[in-house]
Amino acid sequence: MKLRRRKREHAEVSTESLNDIMFFLLLFFLIVSTLVNPNVIKLLLPNSKQSKTIDKVQILLQVTENHEYFVNKTPVAEEDLKGALVEATRQLDQPTIVLRLDRALSVQDLVNVLQIGTEIRVKMILATQNESS
Repeated sequence: MKLRRRKREHAEVSTESLNDIMFFLLLFFLIVSTLVNPNVIKLLLPNSKQSKTIDKVQILLQVTENHEYFVNKTPVAEEDLKGALVEATRQLDQPTIVLRLDRALSVQDLVNVLQIGTEIRVKMILATQNESS
């Protein structure tokens, strides 16, 4: 009698398509991560020990260290800043402008922006970040 040995079957994991899957996942996460905050302007805000949030309708005025001005994330020339702020506050009852100035700017740059706020008679608040952040 002839006895045959049974061939043992080994479990295999096919990794041929794993490279393709990893590439598509990497591509997907790269694209999604750029869409999360597409209009973020990088600023290093000054530090403060206390912070307070406001709930009113607010207009965001951002100034980068290169003196680039943004009103609600829209670029504005320095000469047109007053007109852009007047236009942005026109429809609001009690407008509040949140100033996000880079910490590298001088105090004179802050005063120049605050003078515009005084001229158009709007409330301005300087945004800071917590020291722990």
